[in-house]
Amino acid sequence: MTPRWTVMLGLLCSCSAPSEKVVLELWAMGREGEVVSELTAGFEASHPGVRVHVQQIPFQSAHEKLLTAFVGDATPDVAQLGNTWIPELAVLGALAPLDGRVASSRAVPRDDYFPGIWATNVVDGTLYGIPWYVDARLLFYRTDLLARAGYDHPPRSWGEWMPMLEAIKRLPGPEHYSIFLPLNEFEPLLVLGLQAEEPLLREGGRLGNFRSPGFRRSLALYLRMFEEGLAPRATNTQIANAHHEFARGYFSFYITGPWQIGEFKRRLPAELQDSWATAPMPGPEGPGASSAGGSSLVVFKRSKHQDAAWQLIELLSSPEAQRRFYGLTGNLPPRRTSWEDPALRDDPRAAAFLDQLERVKPLPQVPEWERIATQLLLVGEQAVHGKLSVDAAAEELDARADRILEKRRWMLSREARR
Repeated sequence: MTPRWTVMLGLLCSCSAPSEKVVLELWAMGREGEVVSELTAGFEASHPGVRVHVQQIPFQSAHEKLLTAFVGDATPDVAQLGNTWIPELAVLGALAPLDGRVASSRAVPRDDYFPGIWATNVVDGTLYGIPWYVDARLLFYRTDLLARAGYDHPPRSWGEWMPMLEAIKRLPGPEHYSIFLPLNEFEPLLVLGLQAEEPLLREGGRLGNFRSPGFRRSLALYLRMFEEGLAPRATNTQIANAHHEFARGYFSFYITGPWQIGEFKRRLPAELQDSWATAPMPGPEGPGASSAGGSSLVVFKRSKHQDAAWQLIELLSSPEAQRRFYGLTGNLPPRRTSWEDPALRDDPRAAAFLDQLERVKPLPQVPEWERIATQLLLVGEQAVHGKLSVDAAAEELDARADRILEKRRWMLSREARR
């Protein structure tokens, strides 16, 4: 090569654009999307060749946006997914399996996660997500009203719970109830249904299992609370405000989630701040189960930066990041070691969730589950208003679930014949 060409080649190399940073697209929802940038800043500092671009998505439009992105080949690298959405996107082939990455990672120790929460991310034996925060429903209750009814501890079984509810109902004063089970929420009936030993769906998610003895027992308890006047036949929109009604003693028990700890601290009057507590769900014979809710972090299969995406998940999964995330959002961490933070460990209202998280159950891992859950709400409301008996409601739920699962059965039978 002549000196002249050597000089020209050197000039061309020196003028070429420097290599661009890897840009990781992270989609997060609601409050999580507002604050996650405070956690990713540390990731960018330790990974100078990577920039994290966070797109905040409203919860109400997130599901449609994710499906649209999949169809349009425009999925992000990493996303927050409600764990009931994971089966749907896994069946579509949108998500990257994570078993191999977890097996070789010291930052995501499987045994440190609450098992019921971890199981929500496993579809047909394959892991597709890492729990980011957890949600379980349990009891919020008025300790002072329970004491007036003659009890110094929350219920530990249905055999204790029902006499408590009946005693609260007998307390003198203006019209009041013992428990609020909003008719526009399916979660209270779902949580009671999870106390059954039998699964909600049978034959590998092919058919409904609401006629099982366990679920019918749960449904009978749910309806009894309305029939005996222990719960009002009302939705959230038919009362002034749940926190206000709880404060004035209109009801004493409420099945709800961890975000309400902060809400109750903010919304209840100062004189009542020592008069409410949380407790794990009671079961038929002892401490009961609850639903394994929350959100997880996933890597999309079409991501061109899967190694960097996984490294970001590792950072967001560390106990330090989870504790900071709790401070920013109030979202409960999915790892046991993250609960060693005094802010969680020494808070008795959070401690009830720690107890409950050891006994949470994943919801059926089928893409159709959310549609089936809607039928719980619709059929449950009919039964509450006396239009269906326990047996008729259970039969109707099975019939509706079976119709929704018809395509799933057809697809599974077709795969079996191949």
